[in-house]
Amino acid sequence: MTETQRETGPDPVEEVRARVVEAALPNVAFDGWSDRTLAEAVEDAGVDPGLARLAFPRGAIDLALAFHYLNDAALGDAMEAGDLNSLRYSDRVARAIELRLELIAPHREAVRRAVAMFALPHHAPDGARAIWHTADTIWTALGDTSDDVNWYTKRATLSGVYSASVLFWLGDESEDMSATRAFIARRIGDVMQIEKAKARLRENPLGRAFMAGPGRLFDKVRAPGPARDDMPGRWKP
Repeated sequence: MTETQRETGPDPVEEVRARVVEAALPNVAFDGWSDRTLAEAVEDAGVDPGLARLAFPRGAIDLALAFHYLNDAALGDAMEAGDLNSLRYSDRVARAIELRLELIAPHREAVRRAVAMFALPHHAPDGARAIWHTADTIWTALGDTSDDVNWYTKRATLSGVYSASVLFWLGDESEDMSATRAFIARRIGDVMQIEKAKARLRENPLGRAFMAGPGRLFDKVRAPGPARDDMPGRWKP
């Protein structure tokens, strides 16, 4: 095998994660994202225990995170296939959130268990990074090129909208997620109002004075480069 083949070939650890997550999902509704679920999934998937420990070094929490990040990867593919360019920009964002929820719709109880898990104080940082990663996946797929403070504010805002949408969706019993879709539209509408307010601030004499003075500090903020391993949301098990 050449060096190029090694670099472009499938990652065996990622393949293990995908296989084990798939095997775990039927049991998560009963046993949650637990070490017992992980052990049974490893056995059911026929995965070598040593390779499984490499794929899930922290046990159940890494299993839940693998489920989340696998769906983020699927979201990127779904957005590319969905041809969202014909939509208004705000509608593209809303549709991206809908696509993410449609991907996890068959596994509502697994998502509910994950939300409960990430609500625990010692798992909250992992949960926050996972949500940030989803927001970053959406903005990246939409072609966001910001490299200043907007890189952070866009992802922070979308993280809040997505988190609220997931919680609403978990209790939504409407047909075809119609109530959730309306909720997402309202939240995106709220964000657009904020953006309009920011635009008015920039046009206001006081706003211009602020941006020319203290506001210039924001010009110093730069987004992390694509090769940075410490980028918010980057998964490093």
